[in-house]
Amino acid sequence: MPDPLVERAPAKVNLTLRVLARRADGYHEIESLVAFADFGDGLRFSRGGDLTLTVRGPGAAAAGDGNDNLVLKAARALAARRPGVALGAFDLDKRLPVAAGLGGGSSDAAAALRLIAEANAIARDDPDLYAAARATGADVPVCLDPRPRIMRGIGEMLSAPLKLPPLPALLVNPGVALPTKAVFAAWKPAAAAPIPHDDAAIGNLTSAGELVHLLTMQANDLEAPAISLQPVIAEVLATLRGFAGCSLARMSGSGATCFGLFSTTDDAALAEKVLSVRQPGWWVKATTLGGG
Repeated sequence: MPDPLVERAPAKVNLTLRVLARRADGYHEIESLVAFADFGDGLRFSRGGDLTLTVRGPGAAAAGDGNDNLVLKAARALAARRPGVALGAFDLDKRLPVAAGLGGGSSDAAAALRLIAEANAIARDDPDLYAAARATGADVPVCLDPRPRIMRGIGEMLSAPLKLPPLPALLVNPGVALPTKAVFAAWKPAAAAPIPHDDAAIGNLTSAGELVHLLTMQANDLEAPAISLQPVIAEVLATLRGFAGCSLARMSGSGATCFGLFSTTDDAALAEKVLSVRQPGWWVKATTLGGG
């Protein structure tokens, strides 16, 4: 048997998230600048035989390995569009917290599509991959090619990849799960319309300081409704803002994971060390966001 194929499934971080409108079908129009971390889940694929999934790692119990896992959903979505595609056995090392605003399940699903494509000599830009990603979940298309982009629509409209300055960061989850549906249900439209993202301006940034300045003019519109459901998120944000070198603290996605952007990787690493001792029940990970 050939060696299993391996893919990283990096954490997705919403540096901004503007909710523009609630649609008649219940979905929400958004605009979000997305970056990926240098840390995430790992997925292995052995081609041949029945489609199966095993899950291990610290997040395995929360992720489950049932038929509702997005890895299997993505594989089935692609197989429905490409009859005869060879499937096989997936092994997921679940490192990211679940229902945490980091797109872990979506990134896992996208990694599964990349692995099946590699095993079946399907091009990475094949339209069937994107169609399967859309059918699997709103966040899966942006994870299919995990580089910084702006998401629009319900997630299906993607900008060209953006080159962002690397951002030393600390990801923190206080050990609570927040279902996306509940957070969106608690969202209320703002009185003023959000300022649109300027793709060209973002793509021309040359320093982390410039990017952080731009981010301060945007927001995560789901932060307030998420805090109303899980007030501990406000504590996480206040804690991050209290660390030396933290230039911006914000919630990612629909929460409950928050991120702090730091001046240096040493500042982020020190904050990770201190907070891991201070809050042993919280999930804490220093990382780097951006690149591209």
